[in-house]
Amino acid sequence: MIKSFSVLSLSLLFILSSCGGGGSAKTTTVTPPTFEPPGEVIQIESEVSLGQSTELVLYAPDSDISNILWRQTAGADLEFYAKDSKVIGFTPAESGSYGLEVDYTIDGSTTNTISHTFTVDDNQSQLSVRLGHAVVEGNAVSLVSYATNDSESNEIDKSSWRWTQTKGPSVVFSELSTNGQVAVFFDAPNVDEDTVLKFALAGEIEGEGHTDEIAILVENSTISVPLDDAPFTNRVANVFLYNPNSPAGEQLINCVYSNNTKYDDCNFGQSPLIAQVTTSPTVDDIMNRVIVSHQWMGDQFKKFLENYDTNDDFKNLLRATTAVVISYDIRPSFYSPTLGAIYLDPDDLWETPAQRDTINQAPDYRADFGAELQFEMPWRYVKDNAYAYYSYPLRYRLSRSLDDSKYSFASLLYHELAHANDFFPSTRWLTYSNSTTVYDAVVEVYNANQILSDYLQDNYPLDALYASGGQNELTRLAQVRFQDPSLVTQQQIEYTMTDVANMFKTEGAPQFYSYSSTREDLAILFDGFMMFARYGVSRDVAVSDQQYSDIVWGQRGRIGESWIKPRVSFVATRVLPEFTSAATVVQNLSSPTALQDSKSWRESVVVDELSEFSLTPSLRTSPTDSRLVPRDGVPRHRGLEPHFEKLLRN
Repeated sequence: MIKSFSVLSLSLLFILSSCGGGGSAKTTTVTPPTFEPPGEVIQIESEVSLGQSTELVLYAPDSDISNILWRQTAGADLEFYAKDSKVIGFTPAESGSYGLEVDYTIDGSTTNTISHTFTVDDNQSQLSVRLGHAVVEGNAVSLVSYATNDSESNEIDKSSWRWTQTKGPSVVFSELSTNGQVAVFFDAPNVDEDTVLKFALAGEIEGEGHTDEIAILVENSTISVPLDDAPFTNRVANVFLYNPNSPAGEQLINCVYSNNTKYDDCNFGQSPLIAQVTTSPTVDDIMNRVIVSHQWMGDQFKKFLENYDTNDDFKNLLRATTAVVISYDIRPSFYSPTLGAIYLDPDDLWETPAQRDTINQAPDYRADFGAELQFEMPWRYVKDNAYAYYSYPLRYRLSRSLDDSKYSFASLLYHELAHANDFFPSTRWLTYSNSTTVYDAVVEVYNANQILSDYLQDNYPLDALYASGGQNELTRLAQVRFQDPSLVTQQQIEYTMTDVANMFKTEGAPQFYSYSSTREDLAILFDGFMMFARYGVSRDVAVSDQQYSDIVWGQRGRIGESWIKPRVSFVATRVLPEFTSAATVVQNLSSPTALQDSKSWRESVVVDELSEFSLTPSLRTSPTDSRLVPRDGVPRHRGLEPHFEKLLRN
């Protein structure tokens, strides 16, 4: 008879036979291995000094990490702005011991906490590179160096400074040589998993050698970057809803700022204009449509709306948008009619150097356009016979208040929101069905020539033949200066300052940028008028040499010219109908004031004849703080360029 044994019986038999015969048996207890959750905190500096920037990297390349939260547990307060990122960067201002903890979730289920401590010594760091952070593969990176002794008016010699990459896949710097460069820029390399890059900067400061290192964590992305036929063909940053409980939901990000975003994927049901949600939006309603890369950017935008939108202009103008995106990698600002959103460079919003550190500092790609031309047409905003706002050089690490940049940010918003209301004026907000895509709505008005700027072109054109390439030489010069420098001709190179001044002074444009497109023409008219009407801020424009040292002609308040006023009134009464007294304000505009061509551009900000209007306290060309630099106007926004027009025509 064959007998069967249970699994338990077999197990007991195995145990008994293995104990040997006779005597008392000994059993062995097997302790299961302890599970160590993946992840470590990396800090590349073994020693940290006062004023030295450092970063902590949460590194777990083989796991999906989410729900990250950094918090400080010991030491003097640290200022950092990426507490939900894998990397935080900061600069200790006091010596002593510091402690931080990071909570995170692994593969969507297991949670873990890592503690990390470090010590800051009493030595003062002389050289520091900022800011260590996490970046998605392919996204833009900027590394900026600072010298402690560079806080005085005389900039120190940096010719000996050398950048090197010491770890990770090689990057390609945007500059051919990094020797003596204060900042370097590159796109993060493609990686298969989270990868740490390390860089070092070495150089002499007042005869002594100094070095500093920095780490950048490059994150792998499962989203590919489209090659063409998409709004974003370069890698964009990871962003999030400012209000995590926003009714808009995560789909708003996919509709307006992702490498998954498509031109015609989202309809007004998925990504409505704010006016389709409410025609009387509150600040909270607006913030429900705000997308940011850093929480502080949304906080500052909200603060601006609460404190500086006393006439409700911006809340009303924002009704024509689907979203507001504020991200460290947006430079310059722009508006996308096919997505209905505005994209803002946060440079006007920072108040502390640590906030500014989080912004990519890459220069505007158009900075050298038109370098062969013999002239410039500088412009600026002025108030009370002085510059309305100033630039804060990076090397000084100055703080400021939002009040210091309110005019700069207001002018940017008026401009971008003029574009939004150009394509989506109040007369159309409630006419769209939820099933209509934003793209189709724009194509419809484009093909019908029913965009507000089309009507401006029909009634008050700068160049009647603009659509076919333009007959006005200023149109052609603007294409070279703002869009495609390869179009420059020998005749244009030979134009003198006087030639250009004679072309421009009798024209209907407030400034040269108006000729870059009919869309920009409308926005320039609107932002200049609104800055004067709401803040008493005027715009100067001149024709000068490339160095701004010599001007041959200039005006303050050019919108007061009799032949420009009708163009201003046409735009102001249509872009913001709630401003019911706009036509009266335009009618009462004073004639322009001539700038004195015997002065340099910077000195001409003071118009001597205006001193009779009690402006003596502001009769200065320099700010109270000598470290600040007068801020001349530049196109701080990306225009609606030819590829957009081509897209709609197709």
